[in-house]
Amino acid sequence: MFEVMVEKHFAAAHHLLNYRGKCENPHGHNYVVQVWAKKATLDKANVAFDFTQLKQELKIIVDYLDHSDLNLLPDFNGESPSAEFIARYIYQRLKPTIPEVTKTCVFETPTQCACYFED
Repeated sequence: MFEVMVEKHFAAAHHLLNYRGKCENPHGHNYVVQVWAKKATLDKANVAFDFTQLKQELKIIVDYLDHSDLNLLPDFNGESPSAEFIARYIYQRLKPTIPEVTKTCVFETPTQCACYFED
């Protein structure tokens, strides 16, 4: 089995809903998103996935999120835009075009992230 990962960055503001603490106040992050995909075979070039295609699909989503207030995006529809929620959102947006996606991770800082995957 082969596993690959691509990474993109975006900056956005948000505040957590139904949360008690300083994160309920508006603040921002320089997010890092990692997308993981698996495949059992290689193509004739000995490549499991074209990194360019993976990055292009992720770029569409990241460009939508970049430099926004996540709480105001229609796709979030009043949901609390936690790292966990963002990871699931990105996963669900990618899965129809890249069915081999297995996991998405969203880092709010270099030392903390949330990942989404299906069992």
